[in-house]
Amino acid sequence: MSYNDRFLRACRKEPVDRIPVWYMRQAGRYDPDYRKIKEKYSLLEICRQPELAAEVTMMPVRKLGVDAAILYSDIMNPVASIGIDFDIVKDIGPVIHNPVRSAADVERLKPIDVERDLPHILETIAILDRELEVPLITFGGAPFTLASYIVEGQPTKSYLNTKTLMYGQPDVWHRLMGKLADMAAAYLRAHVKAGAKAVQLFDSWVGSLSPHDFREYVLPHVEHIFGQLADLDIPKIYFPGVSSGELLPSLTSLQADVIGLDWRVGLTDGRTRTGGRFSIQGNLDPYVLTAPQSLIHEQAKRLLDEGMSEPGFIFNLGHGLYPEASLEKLRELTAFIHAYSSERLRSQVIS
Repeated sequence: MSYNDRFLRACRKEPVDRIPVWYMRQAGRYDPDYRKIKEKYSLLEICRQPELAAEVTMMPVRKLGVDAAILYSDIMNPVASIGIDFDIVKDIGPVIHNPVRSAADVERLKPIDVERDLPHILETIAILDRELEVPLITFGGAPFTLASYIVEGQPTKSYLNTKTLMYGQPDVWHRLMGKLADMAAAYLRAHVKAGAKAVQLFDSWVGSLSPHDFREYVLPHVEHIFGQLADLDIPKIYFPGVSSGELLPSLTSLQADVIGLDWRVGLTDGRTRTGGRFSIQGNLDPYVLTAPQSLIHEQAKRLLDEGMSEPGFIFNLGHGLYPEASLEKLRELTAFIHAYSSERLRSQVIS
């Protein structure tokens, strides 16, 4: 089987014979085989076993027929290297044992050493680089989203401590964000050296900020990350998470190739708001997958028609898969996306 590079070509707005598709959290709890693995191992335990992490990464490629793999990992993995003590707690998420809330807390954070502290992740990437016949996407957490865990101590809906630090001690805030940005850039650069073919920066919770506050307190650090990676000849994706449509006009100068959109903004509007500079990725509401197959096809067709109106479209969800999603529906949706887009693109060439 030849190497499938449709995803990479779409990231670069190059011609494709069908629209590529992958799903955020495509290696996860909707898969019964994955659930069996999780009965034995925690997420972090899987990540520390390169052969197992590689197998979990490859499972959805084999089962769903997607056009890219995304590394099985967690955005919290690199923060242990800089001095954050955390666990991933079931039904809660990341729990930080030494939250960062003062200048002294920020100063004790040290630079990341990926090769020393995270060799298992680099080994997993190297295995996948040898074995995959589709591109491997690796990822990191963006500074605001990581800070929201590190400052709060666990997931939050209010961001009270985070915004208290941001507004009340802006110098400390920017020092923290700078350290997290340097960490993310070094982490992703090490991924590319190990064999990653694209990188995505997840900023899942930045939509909790106003456009002004995003530009003032966050965007310079996101720009710094992509600036540090600009010399790498691989696609770079920024996903500003849920409820982020109002932030999109602020991204036009970002040195990225692709912007991921959540389902609350239309694809055409997303392109317009970002100045038409980027390929776009998205943005089916993951809960549409609870619907009958006919409605799933209807929603997918609508997104494909809109996304294919210009070059540079990758079909994805507007956020990650949830545990109750159906493996069969995902497999069928992937086949529909490929078949429908292939026919549409073929007819465009003929006409």
